[in-house]
Amino acid sequence: MSEPRTTSVAPAVPDVPQPSAEPVVPAASVRDALRDRAARLDGADPLRFARDRFALPDGVVYLDGNSLGALAAHVPARLADVIGRQWGELGIRSWTESGWWQAPERIGDRIAPLVGAAPGQLVVGDSTSVNVFKAVVGAARLAGDGRTDVLVDATTFPTDGYIAASAARLTGHRIVPVDPADPAAVGRALGPRTAAVLLNHVDYRSGRRHDLPGLTAAVHEAGALAVWDLCHSAGALPVDLDAHGVDLAVGCTYKYLNGGPGAPAFLYVAARHQAAFDSPLPGWNGHAEPFAMTPGYEPAAGIGRGRVGTPDILSLLALDAALDVWDGVGIDAVRAKSLALTDFFLECAAAYAGLAGTGPEGGDARLRSLTPERHEERGSQIALSCPGTAPAVMDRLIARGVVGDLRGPDVLRFGFTPLYTGFADAERAAGVLAEVLAEVAAEPVAAE
Repeated sequence: MSEPRTTSVAPAVPDVPQPSAEPVVPAASVRDALRDRAARLDGADPLRFARDRFALPDGVVYLDGNSLGALAAHVPARLADVIGRQWGELGIRSWTESGWWQAPERIGDRIAPLVGAAPGQLVVGDSTSVNVFKAVVGAARLAGDGRTDVLVDATTFPTDGYIAASAARLTGHRIVPVDPADPAAVGRALGPRTAAVLLNHVDYRSGRRHDLPGLTAAVHEAGALAVWDLCHSAGALPVDLDAHGVDLAVGCTYKYLNGGPGAPAFLYVAARHQAAFDSPLPGWNGHAEPFAMTPGYEPAAGIGRGRVGTPDILSLLALDAALDVWDGVGIDAVRAKSLALTDFFLECAAAYAGLAGTGPEGGDARLRSLTPERHEERGSQIALSCPGTAPAVMDRLIARGVVGDLRGPDVLRFGFTPLYTGFADAERAAGVLAEVLAEVAAEPVAAE
């Protein structure tokens, strides 16, 4: 059996050159100037080596890594070995000889450095929805009697809301919606009856990054537990779960971690809570002696009690292989490039497509950014409001090789994955966006 691997973190790298440092260019030569800048920025990119680790389609600018990350080039060969040799030749022996049984915790330890967690606190398995259920119910049980409220992000991705509402019904708690973009309002909702708070680190529609350290501290001051959904931040920006005292967290692995469609999610339970963590899904895989087959449930020690049923080995090992792209990559370097990329895209979109400013002050502009300008409030995606024509615009963008996605009714989303997205990609995407907008605007409106 091979030794468990951990994700290596590169030493400090030079900052990515910031587009804002460049001089203002005369309007007549804006396009050429921006393309030249993109080439210089790509040439100076300390993460440019990582792009070659992915199998990217020729001629395509892939800006949908916030929904499904790109395929790492070596994954098919690794999976072929898993299927042909580990399963085909070794068969059931692979549970021990190929390390299948230890995979959920071992792969969790590989992800841990990317979310600022010490080993032994992440387990990989099940979907995000299932892990949200485990985390919310587990947090409510840890909070104890007398605390009846579960605060939930009012703008959350729907599954979090659905699961939290069901968990509350099952445990006799009450759901209280809050807006994490308004910390003062969250503070007012917190109190002695609050058991747990489920929030998203980055909003899936707007790309707004919420104040994880500050909100976690406020939750703790109220005596409650903080549960964070990291689906749109894990692998895109520093999270620092341990440093900020987060209690529980969940995250998917098929976005910025590039684990593949339907890749299993992860559950984080802080070490200080593990002995008391009472999973609402006590499956045989989380038993202290799973092969004893006893009728009574005794939870495993440590994070292993977060396991439920038999691991999905093919998906797990595809994720394991995909995590190799992080060798030699530090999350701080990823964050620096992410901010530079999204700044540059916004600048290009403003120059080419007349992009209005962020926030509601954009009024009725045909294209307006919903993503905050301030770096501390931005994730790794840009969301643009495009009233009335967003579906047609996104369809045409994809047909021309610029792949983003749509969040109805009128939000165009562009995810920037720094490991494989470059500045030339950002410039091209903004240029094609401007062309498509002009075409759609010139077309006659169909009669009702």
